[in-house]
Amino acid sequence: MDLESVTEELYGLHPQDFTAARSQQVAAARTAGDRALARQIQTLRRPTLAAWASNLLVRTRPDEVTSLLALGEGLRQAHRDLDGGQLRELSRQQHVVVSALASQARKLAAEAGHPVSEEVQREVAETLHAALADPQAAQEWAAGRLPKPLAAPVGFTPAAWSPSPSPSPGPSARDRPDTEKGGGAREREQEVERQRRLAEARKEARAAQEVADAREEELRQAEADSEEAASRLREAEQQRADLARQLETAEQQVKTARTAAHQAQTQAKDAARAADHARRRASEAVARAERSA
Repeated sequence: MDLESVTEELYGLHPQDFTAARSQQVAAARTAGDRALARQIQTLRRPTLAAWASNLLVRTRPDEVTSLLALGEGLRQAHRDLDGGQLRELSRQQHVVVSALASQARKLAAEAGHPVSEEVQREVAETLHAALADPQAAQEWAAGRLPKPLAAPVGFTPAAWSPSPSPSPGPSARDRPDTEKGGGAREREQEVERQRRLAEARKEARAAQEVADAREEELRQAEADSEEAASRLREAEQQRADLARQLETAEQQVKTARTAAHQAQTQAKDAARAADHARRRASEAVARAERSA
């Protein structure tokens, strides 16, 4: 029994089965006398639905994992080299691959008997974008043991990879009427404002998720500490019961020994009196014999 095999097993389960299975593994580790392993297992976090769907995709489609990792390396290299043509081509592949894999993860979840929502599918897609953007995130995703969805690092988001749309033919800005130019400016301002609000909402959502994760971690640690304390209490109670039985046995042995000692003392006194009586009779017999002589 080791942490690697236990982790692999637990993150292959559906989230609703995770906690009970984790508790069984913790109990098994304690029964085996490995308290350090028990504490490590207790800290493993139950995966969210999006994390579970991402793990399911990794575990059932290993070839897709290899392809996505290769695409991510290409995207990151093109981004570093500022290769516009390569970046646009790989970005096009990125959107196609991520969309297909996110849909596939949702389908796999349904086939496993646990359908997920479109929101979960979007979180899976964001996890895939993160795996494309960050090599460390890619390793975490490829391990198939995510407890929560991943997010692409700031400054290297999927939007940064999107190819710029080709300008459509039409009249130049100089030739367009003022009303059209004004309408286009307003639309751009509205779009910028919408993107700003969306970014703020995502930032707030991630901050709230971090707080929730921290509270969940505190809860798990408190549960682990409580279970550890309960285990120590059970051991102390067992030791007390054993000592009580030993004390009872010792007290019985003392009582028996005291009785035996009392009986031995009585017998010794009786023997002393008998010996004294025998000595007196012997002395009397010798005296009579001397007088007769």
